[in-house]
Amino acid sequence: MVLVRAARDEDVPAIRDICVQGYRKTYPGLLSSEFIERMLDGFYTAEHVAKQISAAPPGWLGYQVAEEDGRVVGAAGGGVIAPGAGELFMLYLDFGRRGRGIGTLLLDRITGQLRDLGVAQMWVAALDGNELGIPFYEARGFRKVERRRTYGSTEVDDAWSWRFSRPI
Repeated sequence: MVLVRAARDEDVPAIRDICVQGYRKTYPGLLSSEFIERMLDGFYTAEHVAKQISAAPPGWLGYQVAEEDGRVVGAAGGGVIAPGAGELFMLYLDFGRRGRGIGTLLLDRITGQLRDLGVAQMWVAALDGNELGIPFYEARGFRKVERRRTYGSTEVDDAWSWRFSRPI
């Protein structure tokens, strides 16, 4: 059975490992290795993850994790980006657990958090060419709205993402 819950301090190593492995397995060929490492160094160091659990910045709802048999197998996080609007910022799974509904459980958890805060519109970004993420979000009611430069990218990186939205 899979339990979805708020992350705890002891989850830091597992969250970091899942996110780093997920990022590295999802984006080769779509992003440069330099861009990948820059993003991992910015968001998924143990220190950064720990800080996001202990002292969440404004708008961030905190990491949510999926636990199976006492082991963290997925992590997600979202937040409020504007009045009435929220966003799923990240969702990664242990690659061996894909296709078992765990990603949907995590997405549902973030959606519920946002709905409880009065959010009516939910957003998510997926890298152009991300054949893992885009079909997942479209199957869950998200629709493409706009294409724009990927968060953290520069003109040199030339990385683009699709922004998707759905009512909640």
